[in-house]
Amino acid sequence: MTSAFLNGNPATADDLRALALANYGHFTSMQVRDVAVQGRALHVRRLEEATLALFGSGLDGDNALKQAAQVMEQAGLRDASVRITVFSTRFDYRDPARIVTPDVLVSLAPPSSPDKPALRVKSYPFVRPLPQYKHVGTFPLFHYRRQAVADGYDDALFVDPAGQVVEGSIWNLGLWDGETVTWPEGPALRGTAERLLRQALEEVGVPQRCGPIPLAELGRYRTGFACNASGLQPVVAVDGVAWGLDTALMGVLKKALDAVPWEPLA
Repeated sequence: MTSAFLNGNPATADDLRALALANYGHFTSMQVRDVAVQGRALHVRRLEEATLALFGSGLDGDNALKQAAQVMEQAGLRDASVRITVFSTRFDYRDPARIVTPDVLVSLAPPSSPDKPALRVKSYPFVRPLPQYKHVGTFPLFHYRRQAVADGYDDALFVDPAGQVVEGSIWNLGLWDGETVTWPEGPALRGTAERLLRQALEEVGVPQRCGPIPLAELGRYRTGFACNASGLQPVVAVDGVAWGLDTALMGVLKKALDAVPWEPLA
């Protein structure tokens, strides 16, 4: 069961009115195991930088993660999928430039399963606004994901106006040519999972590059994979390009990511 706590207390419907009506804020998501998280500093920095940009006020990101730990303790949980959303009950869309104090909403859900099916995805022309922030404007992400499922695929892949692949609906894409992992260059949210995986692969000596990837040239790669806060997932087809499932690659990626240390939330 999903639980939500605002500023450390159980959230009521009235507490969430501002978020539901204005839909203005940002968040970070993470998997927590034994009340510990990978990439703790990345989550702290994401929360602090986005709060300053969206609200003009400061947020103690370290304290926000500590709130999540306290909420998990109240719920009697040590493992969970955790989302920390920052918004403000005092935000007024009629006076959006007014500096307001942020509120912290911690949402708990069951931990994500490490075993995920391979994805067949369909491409759509779209670039998310303000991709440098993980903001709550998720309507187009889920709209295109829904459209992809209606068209017989599993998820959506976004392509910029120049025809370059940028990212998936709620995940980053990595491509494998048999020797090197290539990360698409372009306007995309650079997720914490991607950042951690890139660092982990560098430490184990897997070659990587970042560059523009035309949608029309995906056929020259052997396979792909998706990564986000819920983990890793094979991508075996994009539009009419079909790849095989490379279990060896997925094993290398998982082993590298598993080596990233887990740090206490609090």
